[in-house]
Amino acid sequence: MPDIRLTRIDNRLIHGQVATQWCGVVGANLLLVANDAVAADEFRQSLMNMAAPAYAQTRFFTIQKTIDIIHKASPNQHIAIICESPQDVLKLVEGGVPIKKVNIGNMHMADGKRQVATSVAVDDDDVATFKKLQDLGVELEIKRVPDTPAESVDKLFK
Repeated sequence: MPDIRLTRIDNRLIHGQVATQWCGVVGANLLLVANDAVAADEFRQSLMNMAAPAYAQTRFFTIQKTIDIIHKASPNQHIAIICESPQDVLKLVEGGVPIKKVNIGNMHMADGKRQVATSVAVDDDDVATFKKLQDLGVELEIKRVPDTPAESVDKLFK
């Protein structure tokens, strides 16, 4: 069983908050970005590698590769999975990745989305996806940084 310490939705993926705050708090030493576009974009990978803490390794896998390889993780790998969207997390869960809890950190405002929390904007597809995750037994948490209180996930469904 892989040691998944954090699964976070953050459309910025690896950046300062993830690198400096979340990794230290959860004890992650491997940042796994599960995102099809980034897995093929070496420039974005290089930028994220610069933001990653020196003690942590990084991996940039497609959703399918993550599903295929996560169970081969070493017990010494303490993994933080970072996804861009709830849809990517749902694909991972449905593919057998043992995700028990999802931290919803940052989902930017865009056309067709509505702001529901400090740093979370959703559309109807996002809401339906979060509901499916809950139905699959995944706990949801809206929390931008580790030292702030979690916001109510009920906000997602209003």
